[in-house]
Amino acid sequence: MRRCVRGILVVLTLCGSLVPAVSAHAAEQGRAAPVPLERLFDNVAVSGDAAPGEADFDGSGASLPARDLTAAGWTPGRVLTVQGARLTWPKRQPGEPDNVRAAGQDVRVTGRGDALAFLVAGTAGTEVGGPGTVTYANGTRSGYRLTAPDWLTGPLATKAVALPHINTPGGQLARQARLYVVTVPLVPGRAVTSVRLPSAAGLHVFAVSVRTATQGWTGSWATATGGYAAVGPWTDRTLRLVVHTSAGGPRVRVRFDNTFAAAPVRIGSATVAVQQAGAASRSTPVALSFGGAAGVTIPAGAQAYSDPLGFSVPADTNLLVSFHLPGTVAAAPVHGLAQQRSYVSEPGDHTAEGAAGAYTSVITRWPLLAGVDVGGGPGSVVLLGDSITDGDKSTVDANRRWPNVLAGRLLGQDAVPRYGVLNLGVSGNRVVTDRYPGDGVSTDTAGVSALNRFDRDVLAQPSPGTAVVFEGINDLRWGTTAEQVIAGLRELAGRGHARGLRMLAATILPCEGEARCTAAVDAERVAVNAWIRDGEVFDGVLDFDAVVHDPGRPARMLPAYDSGDHLHPGDTGLAALADSVDLRLLRP
Repeated sequence: MRRCVRGILVVLTLCGSLVPAVSAHAAEQGRAAPVPLERLFDNVAVSGDAAPGEADFDGSGASLPARDLTAAGWTPGRVLTVQGARLTWPKRQPGEPDNVRAAGQDVRVTGRGDALAFLVAGTAGTEVGGPGTVTYANGTRSGYRLTAPDWLTGPLATKAVALPHINTPGGQLARQARLYVVTVPLVPGRAVTSVRLPSAAGLHVFAVSVRTATQGWTGSWATATGGYAAVGPWTDRTLRLVVHTSAGGPRVRVRFDNTFAAAPVRIGSATVAVQQAGAASRSTPVALSFGGAAGVTIPAGAQAYSDPLGFSVPADTNLLVSFHLPGTVAAAPVHGLAQQRSYVSEPGDHTAEGAAGAYTSVITRWPLLAGVDVGGGPGSVVLLGDSITDGDKSTVDANRRWPNVLAGRLLGQDAVPRYGVLNLGVSGNRVVTDRYPGDGVSTDTAGVSALNRFDRDVLAQPSPGTAVVFEGINDLRWGTTAEQVIAGLRELAGRGHARGLRMLAATILPCEGEARCTAAVDAERVAVNAWIRDGEVFDGVLDFDAVVHDPGRPARMLPAYDSGDHLHPGDTGLAALADSVDLRLLRP
């Protein structure tokens, strides 16, 4: 069992040994049997604007405004999917108990999955938390540590939702309130029967569940939300996004993410098809459904998975995912650098049309759509990176990013399973600092830090077995020290290991000749790479620096691999990176 690892914002651990539950039976006599969380509610967090005194979330009379929650789509009894976990916002009216102050209560929770998800917030002015215990049906237990950021001062980069106001006895204040979803690992394959909450003053739990949505699927395509950007505005338009598969399979589902949003978004209908050319499909697009309905409304900060669909997804192929936006969408979660042309229609629902005629505008971003999964399969390799992984300077519409080339290599061999390859690169991204602040409409789509997006972009992917971290040059170019980058990389490795992932690191490429790549920056880069090659923390190393550097001048990239900006490899250099990967390292 690996050592416990503490994250910067949350703690994701599976600590200690598993012990038979019966061994503690004597000490447990007299404790009440586990009950559903809502039967333990002992605090009121939500108040109506006209009666702020009916709730006292923090012990000082402050509370969450019901009107703001409704505006975000967080209505009583609403099932919210966040980080792949289904959590129910308490079905309580303003002024009724709607959360538990964590004090060691035993909560009935059932299911098999990879993680427990908690909808939480702290009210102590700082993050709060403590250890808890999971009990399984076979009589064993595992420990975990749950930490919740503060509802007023916690980081916006990792929030599930932020509300614009708080209610107080003296009236409403324009001060943001935050709620968080935090996940902790479970023993794989074991059925959970109950959870003991920590004893931690100021830790409030609104919901808890076992995350099952990632099980039984292989990710074929994914992208990371880099920010919440102005779009369109689109009213009664259909978006037809072009994405490229890695693994194939007999069933498909897609995922839409309303990450960083302050308001719900409505998907009126959606289809999937294999691309013929441009916006034209090879055959009639097939309708997707959401809980049996043609469309879905996604609350702020939440996700929506389509129902499983019997649709043969070819490997290494472009798909068209089309969805109709019946309302007006003026801002949306986006992936800023698609290196792929997608399409926006004239007014109307054109999701079912195979012809391209209605699609009259081109976009080069991916809004809202975040994943395409196929049923079964061997699981996924997740690539966490920056613009080099994102494919910056690769040929548009050609799928020559190094993750695409790596996926092609996997498909052409039988030595290891043909894993799905998920590209979670974000152009401009950094390991330890945020480019996008995590809230509000922004022109910057370089994302929150790798540390702050790791849970959402890596751990919550379907059936991840191995993750590759290939970041750091943007940190170094903007003044972060080698020691700080190393600490961030160590943090990522530990959090991945705590979830049972195989964690690989890629060395940072040279960039002499680019304006910010000074000799001092190169010295820091060399120090980070020496630490990575030392091999004490990660399970394997992809020495990309050794692949592309000029042997006669190691601080720069070989001209044959350079796109021309001295920072990003071109198509040839990206292929060289992918071709250098020992595929055996990808086996979990």
